[in-house]
Amino acid sequence: MKFFLDTANLDELRDAAAMGIVDGVTTNPSLVAKEGKDFKTLVAEICEIVPGPVSAEVVSTEANAMVKEGRELAKIADNIVVKLPTIAEGVKALTVLAGEGVKTNLTLVFQPLQALIVAKAGATFVSPFLGRLDDIGHDGMEVLSEIRQIYDNYGFRTEILAASLRHPLHVAQAAKVGADIGTMPYKTFKSLLNHPLTDIGLERFLADWKAAQQ
Repeated sequence: MKFFLDTANLDELRDAAAMGIVDGVTTNPSLVAKEGKDFKTLVAEICEIVPGPVSAEVVSTEANAMVKEGRELAKIADNIVVKLPTIAEGVKALTVLAGEGVKTNLTLVFQPLQALIVAKAGATFVSPFLGRLDDIGHDGMEVLSEIRQIYDNYGFRTEILAASLRHPLHVAQAAKVGADIGTMPYKTFKSLLNHPLTDIGLERFLADWKAAQQ
């Protein structure tokens, strides 16, 4: 499974990228707004840090405006992916942009039929929001599993980007179900290697080594 970081913070990206396992980035207007920088400048800097796909989201809700905005976003860097909302107008914009060779990420997906529709329309990525489903008492992993089955049934090339992953268990579950990508906040990414027995074992090794040198 590929790892994407869900952030617009350059320090977080540089630190995570240094591990060599960050394959891409997802952003949204809320994340960008927190950084207090010019949107296009910030996205361009992100694209330089991580050479993989970088999702930048439109803020329009009408198809023609989304297409116009998407074209402008795609000019920022070669690795830009235009993020569109999974609504009827978003699918119309997807059809146009996909026809022009622009990579797209259809976001805010919460049920399998939405994922089926955007795959038929040619989305590069589909982003089911698993944590948000869990928040309202639905089984996000079950939805992810159903999307995986539908895509495998018909050989869709759209990659499943498991989003709203809140903790390491979410990441492990998404990997077992067969998500192509997991996108997660920096805090979740940093916790993936954590285990108390690892910390205890390292502490003991270092203590034994120190004792042996005395």
